Amino acid sequence: MAEFVIKLADERGRVQEQTHTAASADELRQRFAQSGYHVFSVRSRGRLGRAKKTKLEPFLIFNQQFLTLVRAGLPIHGSLEMLARNQRNVRFAAQLLNVTERVKSGESLSAAFEAQGGFPAMYTTTLLAGERSGNLQEVLERFISFQRISLTFRKKLIASLIYPCVLITFVVGLMIFLITYVVPSFATLYEQMGSHLPAITVALLNFGVAAQHKGPYVAVGAAIAIYALTRYAKTTKGRDMVDGIRLGTPVFGKIWIKYQVALFGRTLSTLLTGGLPLVPSLETAARSISSYRIAKAVGASVVRVREGKSLANALEGTKVFPGVATEMIAVGEQTGALPQMLNSVAEFFEEDVETALTATMALIEPLILLVMGVCVVVILIALYMPIFSLGQLQQMQ
Repeated sequence: MAEFVIKLADERGRVQEQTHTAASADELRQRFAQSGYHVFSVRSRGRLGRAKKTKLEPFLIFNQQFLTLVRAGLPIHGSLEMLARNQRNVRFAAQLLNVTERVKSGESLSAAFEAQGGFPAMYTTTLLAGERSGNLQEVLERFISFQRISLTFRKKLIASLIYPCVLITFVVGLMIFLITYVVPSFATLYEQMGSHLPAITVALLNFGVAAQHKGPYVAVGAAIAIYALTRYAKTTKGRDMVDGIRLGTPVFGKIWIKYQVALFGRTLSTLLTGGLPLVPSLETAARSISSYRIAKAVGASVVRVREGKSLANALEGTKVFPGVATEMIAVGEQTGALPQMLNSVAEFFEEDVETALTATMALIEPLILLVMGVCVVVILIALYMPIFSLGQLQQMQ
């Protein structure tokens, strides 16, 4: 599929430009011409890249409003058009208008949202399940409930990380200020005095002067390195490497795994409850996971499930999922209550993540302060030691 910009006029004569995906420019032109539009031009925007993801909070608000309008008896395209007019985000409003036009032309709601790009795979799959079962309102309710829980949990995690991040930023800023400004000032002072300096003071002064002169070059080099690593992290090998480092990090690696398992359990439970079969639900859940390696492991388990293995055995074979998770899933399969057990798995690991993160942050905060205190004390001792020595010599004389 390629991305095209089409310039057209509707039945009222209003001219507008829209972005759409299609197999060819002729196919897109024909699609809108058959819907009664006058097409001025269709130009290519190249191959379709990774679309910008829709933000979770405004998307949740949109779905709550959409569900309310549909419940009130408004048609789907009318509800979408009304909500599009009230959107502050111009890009999101354009996407909703495009979805409206596609629905009017006979396309399904799930296909219309999927064509936009940037919407969660779980959302379009949930809509598809609702369309097939004829129960769109119910699956939308489940999706909204899932998003509320995910948003609340994410906010808790972010809130617990804010203070340590601010503290680390302050410590780094203070160290940079001391090394690049305070230390070179003392170097100038001691150079004028011409006195003999201790080895620790000489080393610190040399480092401070070098940092002041070479700091801008180091900063530029670091910025280039960070940019290159960011670009590399978007490739398949880069994502695998970054996720491997993340999973291998002491303490935080285990917390990250538990968070991803909780997200997987919640996603799969919502899809199964919506009436979607296990294999398509697993494929969608794999695409919803942030961790590249865990998503890859879930993708590999799909093959085993197709071969007739149970979900618990398939996930256990990945060597990624914790034993508690696979045991709970096995019980859910045996009792015929897999969606409910998956929800229990999600709740269990969400609580575990919250507890572990709180305990870890409680240890890290004083550790950061301790490191900062030691560094400041060492710098002050190195800087003021010659002054103390000079004072003692003057007293002896």
